[in-house]
Amino acid sequence: MRNFFLIPATLAGLVLLPSLLHSQAPSSDDNSGPGRSYLASPAEAALPTPRLPDGKPDLTGPWDGCWKTGKSGCYGGGPNNDFEQDFEMKPGELDTLLQPWARDLRHSRKEKDEPYVACLPMGVPRINPYGTKFVQPATSTADIYILHENGDSGTHRQIYMDGRRHPDEKDLFHTWFGHSIGRWEGDTLVIDTVGYNDKFWIDGTGTPHTEKMHTIERYTRPNYGSLMLDLTLDDPGTFTRPIQHTFEFKAMRPGIDLMEFICLEDNEYGIAGGFVPGDETGDKEKAIEQAKPKK
Repeated sequence: MRNFFLIPATLAGLVLLPSLLHSQAPSSDDNSGPGRSYLASPAEAALPTPRLPDGKPDLTGPWDGCWKTGKSGCYGGGPNNDFEQDFEMKPGELDTLLQPWARDLRHSRKEKDEPYVACLPMGVPRINPYGTKFVQPATSTADIYILHENGDSGTHRQIYMDGRRHPDEKDLFHTWFGHSIGRWEGDTLVIDTVGYNDKFWIDGTGTPHTEKMHTIERYTRPNYGSLMLDLTLDDPGTFTRPIQHTFEFKAMRPGIDLMEFICLEDNEYGIAGGFVPGDETGDKEKAIEQAKPKK
């Protein structure tokens, strides 16, 4: 019988708040507890890197990018809840790296207005708190796709591996996941992405970005159980300098696969949790309460 990466039953009712959703990872980095049984065992993790017929590392997964938990929730494979925590910065360090407008906007944003609450994509480099999987053909020139189990509107990233360049700025269509081109440098998959829109938040605290954002992701699989991401984030419209950090994904145990979870804009996902995005006045929430039947 095939085993699956299980989403808690409460998700079926779409009633979790984003703060709870961001905290699904266990509260310890120890893989020995029952809550960590979905990860590959230490013996499995130490096995050699699997490879495709053409000799390139097989990055398939599925991978857990939220295997560590901090005071703001889970992280590990990238920023999710708090940019400062997830990039392992010192308290207050992020503010020193943000342009004044970005710093002010980050501190003024409210959780209920996060686009992800309305089931819009998280974008890059933010990591989904659920499983991630690479769809990787056996040839190094075939396009690679990155899938997420939950959220991101059920969409995917396409990485062009055929040697093309990014479109000229005048022809670039800015999207949630941008325009990604990839190449192999030895055993490292390098993904270069531009053309992001500015609609998503980089983390749950509201860290913004502009359409100038440029990311370079370098993925290396040193063994069966680890996928290392060396990330460079450059957005001169938002940050005073490029930011670099190395993250680690953990392999899930053999037999686990992704489950389908479809989240569409403006469905009951955020509303059932008490969130109405884009309403600073609270009038929509009041109208909803007034419309409820009186007990």
